[in-house]
Amino acid sequence: MTKRLSLCISLFLLLSLSLTAQKRTTMATLYREFRPSTITLKDGRTLKQSLTNVFLKNSSLLYLKGEYTMEANMENIVAVDFDDRSFVNLNGQLAFLIDSVGKNRLFCIELFDQETYERNLRNNVNISSVTFGGDQLSTSTVDLNNEDDYKLPVFRHYYYLLDGAFVKVHERELMRKISKEQRTMMKRIIGLPDFSWQSESSLLQLLKAISE
Repeated sequence: MTKRLSLCISLFLLLSLSLTAQKRTTMATLYREFRPSTITLKDGRTLKQSLTNVFLKNSSLLYLKGEYTMEANMENIVAVDFDDRSFVNLNGQLAFLIDSVGKNRLFCIELFDQETYERNLRNNVNISSVTFGGDQLSTSTVDLNNEDDYKLPVFRHYYYLLDGAFVKVHERELMRKISKEQRTMMKRIIGLPDFSWQSESSLLQLLKAISE
């Protein structure tokens, strides 16, 4: 059995993971070009960097140092402000502010899932024919991926800042953190026909309901 055939058969055995990406990108960074930002450190100091970006693999801060792209030490960073987004450090990942309801806020972390991306590409490679000739076995393959399949799927992970503490925007997580009265309001909102856990307007509507 050739290595090529062995690889193809192995690919058939992989399980598919069905996820809904919010967008797709050919870049591993948030911005196409590195841009200025203001970085707030734990000791209260602020630093202005002219060439920075956000790495979508782990939502960390990148900066250029000469010809090299460097990954910042996230343990020392509290916040990063670009001209269009304000980020806070949430468990070592940069989460950007979407909107506020009073003192409570909705944040988002954008990440691409490289493992799922690579698996989906491999799953679309099919054996089209197997030919036996003497002691040789040859195969031909067909790549069923289209151009969009080669773009990285970017997934959004939402968090509320509720009464000074971050909570993942997930029904089970929220139920554990909020009061009985807030749970009643939450059940009413998520029961609406147009509510979606991936809709920012829905999440802001829910945040408003449990903030009152």
